[in-house]
Amino acid sequence: MPGDLPGLDPAWSRLVEVTDRDGRSNAWHVLDSGGEPTTGTLLCVHGNPTWSYLWRRLVAAAPPGWRVVAPDQLGMGFSDRLGAPRTLAQRVADLGDLTDALGVTGPVVTVAHDWGGVISLGWGLDHRDQLRGVVLTNTAVAQPPDDLGPALIRLAHSRVWRTPVCVRTPTFVRAATALSWPPLPGAVRDAYAAPYAGADRRAAVGDFVADIPFTPEHPSWPELVRVNEGIRALDVPALLLWGPNDPVFAERYLAELRRRLPQARLHRFSGASHLLPEDAPQYADAVVRFVAGLDTPAAGQAAAPQPDPGRRLWSALAERAGDDDAAVVEVAGRTVSWSLLARRVEEIGRGLAVAGLRAGDRVALLVPPSVDLTAAVYAVWRAGGVIVVADQGLGLAGMRRALRSASVQHVIGSAEGLAAARLMMLPGTRFSAGPLGPAARRALGVRYSLVELARLGRQARTLGDQAHRRPVDAECAVLFTSGATGPAKGVVYTQRQALAQMELVRRTYALTPEDRLVAAFAPFALFGPGLGIGCATPAIDVTKPGTLTAAALGDAAAAIAATVVFASPAALRRVTATAGEATGAHRAALGRVRLLMSAGAPVPASLLRAAGALMPAAEAHTPYGMTECLPVTDVSLAEVEAAGTGDGVCVGRPLPGVDVRLSAVSPDGTADGPLTDAPGVTGEICVRAAHVKDHYDALWVTEQQSSRDAGWHRTGDVGHLDEGGRLWVQGRLPHVVTTAAGVLTPVGVEQRVERLDGVTAAAVVGVGPVGTQAVVVVVVPVRAPRGLGVADPDLAAAVRAAAGTEVAAVLAAPRLPVDIRHASKVDRARVARDATALLAGSR
Repeated sequence: MPGDLPGLDPAWSRLVEVTDRDGRSNAWHVLDSGGEPTTGTLLCVHGNPTWSYLWRRLVAAAPPGWRVVAPDQLGMGFSDRLGAPRTLAQRVADLGDLTDALGVTGPVVTVAHDWGGVISLGWGLDHRDQLRGVVLTNTAVAQPPDDLGPALIRLAHSRVWRTPVCVRTPTFVRAATALSWPPLPGAVRDAYAAPYAGADRRAAVGDFVADIPFTPEHPSWPELVRVNEGIRALDVPALLLWGPNDPVFAERYLAELRRRLPQARLHRFSGASHLLPEDAPQYADAVVRFVAGLDTPAAGQAAAPQPDPGRRLWSALAERAGDDDAAVVEVAGRTVSWSLLARRVEEIGRGLAVAGLRAGDRVALLVPPSVDLTAAVYAVWRAGGVIVVADQGLGLAGMRRALRSASVQHVIGSAEGLAAARLMMLPGTRFSAGPLGPAARRALGVRYSLVELARLGRQARTLGDQAHRRPVDAECAVLFTSGATGPAKGVVYTQRQALAQMELVRRTYALTPEDRLVAAFAPFALFGPGLGIGCATPAIDVTKPGTLTAAALGDAAAAIAATVVFASPAALRRVTATAGEATGAHRAALGRVRLLMSAGAPVPASLLRAAGALMPAAEAHTPYGMTECLPVTDVSLAEVEAAGTGDGVCVGRPLPGVDVRLSAVSPDGTADGPLTDAPGVTGEICVRAAHVKDHYDALWVTEQQSSRDAGWHRTGDVGHLDEGGRLWVQGRLPHVVTTAAGVLTPVGVEQRVERLDGVTAAAVVGVGPVGTQAVVVVVVPVRAPRGLGVADPDLAAAVRAAAGTEVAAVLAAPRLPVDIRHASKVDRARVARDATALLAGSR
């Protein structure tokens, strides 16, 4: 029996005598939360070389009405040692003997890790009448085609190494816990090794490895096939909790598991490795949430207008197929007409289908803003595929995490994009956006170029239209957030939601086919063809919006005779700063613009007024929204000026069909209040609309948290509604400062400080423990210092006087860290870390 081990309550530990089907009696060690289950039992099955200690957090978190039972498999942990090895089929039967002895009758949710995954699924197939759900963490049920098996396991499996590594020494036992990240405390690693102190205690560790069937000749192969084929018909709810940094079970094993359990929900715990229950302790909360929702009706969606049954994302292209006006303009590059674009999209779409793209396949797009990108996006949709887009600002490591998590099957890229795909080790067929030489094609693994796909498409006019056969509620896009306010998340949209979004944008801004758009933000530019309006992208570095100049904007406006301009605040700041470079021709082109839009971060009225000097006929608007739902509200410059100053940024009233509510913020900084539209309540902004995202991709836990109010999306932004129904944004929920006097939102204070003559930017952060945080203001003075330090006394006094709240410290910095996509969202978490380090004297 285990002794005093970290996190393990001795009251859970018990021995159960079980007589197996051959009449042998063995003592099983079991962790048991106890009590008579009124709802069901969680049956937790460990793998090799762990034991029931793996599930201690789940035993502690036993949901109301549920009994948690976590056995040590025979020969493992503190269960009886055996005289002979056990096959997979015997272990499945052994588990059934145990549950019979325990009086388990169902409903049962199995929870498993590693080789316990196959054993638990075998039990589930044998006890289908009791099985209510399945939870699996980092496991494998079958070798993917042409796969030899995990390298680390095959090494341990070899006869040369198995006995010395797994039995004679504790190398295998210790290696298992060495895989965790961050590294486990020594006491926890020792707890895992406690049942395996001598070679006689480790015999089953080696036997388990030997029982892994890599070939059909192995005695356990038939049982493995029975399980991995049988689960294809297993129609119970399933949840996969995954550590993506697992060196044992790589992505291909997860993909194979998802093919066999297509109904499974998935959550990837970023940074976690093989020992998922240790690397992501919050897995226990996820399991509790999963079982709590088994008998709860699915969350409702907002009442969505039914789209025209025949309308699709590319319908506007078909409607303008006979039009020779410009559809897409590359400044100093190509111009493509509507007729050519419509033809090319259809041909490339058919070519993709010929080349193997199937309805629902995911396609990573690694192409800079261009005619090629526009054609690729609509061609993928035309072929029934799903576009996957990750921001270059994430960097190579961030893009790799994002795109690999999206499980893409194909990649369309420029030469640089395809080279990046190789570095990121993305799977799938490669298509090049432009022409490449033979050597480059071989090196990058290119199968076809877009031109060659179009040629294939022209030869396949009788090919069935798989896109039209896809339901309008099928996925069409996975768009990754910028990572500016947390790890980048994949946001999944269905075609219905994307069509609703386009229709709302069309109606809100009264867009017609006569409009033409200059978009200094690539994702917005892709709306153009779907809306049936021509688009141009100015000549800028897409990862640096601050590179847009007034001249570049004027060139783009002239190239397409623009009537609408969309630019981020950072881009507009650079445009207004370089207004003197605009020629008469530039000003004439910008003078024809009727609508100026800026979004992505709070947009000061002063910036809109300055931009208006270059576009005097334009009505300035700033929509509010996020990747998960855009737009939510809209406000014009005139409305901003009429609203005046307040606590936060006025973003206007909710658009038609959009509902906004607030969930009040508690003193500890969490938003747990009921949803309300009462004026003056400061809380997390929650949105319901037909164009809210469908779900987060491979982030089941995150999705459950964001949509825990049925039909509503929690944005993570904090704000309030005023008496006139206008929404004011006051910051991000994680950036709320929890002082002893109550919660403080940062934006209002920052705005007041930024009105000081000597300040160009400000960030308000909390330093210290939650509930007693001190307010620290970090400013960027006009005469910026070389590094972060204490502000000049006169400046500090002015900041304190303007802040309107008690300020513990005023610091000065040369700049504030901002996101790459918009160059406007301040990384207050980083500011807080730097301020804490400086004030603690460690910087």
